[in-house]
Amino acid sequence: MSKNLKFGLLAAVILGTLGWLAAGGVEQTATYYKEIAEIQKMGNDSVDKRLRVGGDIKANSIVREGNKVHFTLIQNNLTLNVVYAGSDPLPDTFKDGSQAVADGKLASDGVFHATKVQAKCASKYEAKPTGSVTRG
Repeated sequence: MSKNLKFGLLAAVILGTLGWLAAGGVEQTATYYKEIAEIQKMGNDSVDKRLRVGGDIKANSIVREGNKVHFTLIQNNLTLNVVYAGSDPLPDTFKDGSQAVADGKLASDGVFHATKVQAKCASKYEAKPTGSVTRG
């Protein structure tokens, strides 16, 4: 075999292996954004699968218990109880009425166990009011 052919075969094997590893990694880390209604429609199919679910944090539902935080997501009059026990601190925008996305797994008892939580304050992203400003 010529040197060029050997080099080409080696390069193809390396690239093939890297492609196979990348595809496997994507499958393992794939998460899906679901609404609460979608998770409820999935029934037992949603249990113990890694999911991401979003909604608004229900008022007065945040309860801190040691290193766990219990809260309720609400969306279109549907609710989902969430327990966050991740190692990262919750963002400053995590408060009543904020929009949040929880990443974790739904347990068979219907409680979503989150390992990551992202939150944003809805008012922070609203458009600035228009109109004239009077200066004193």
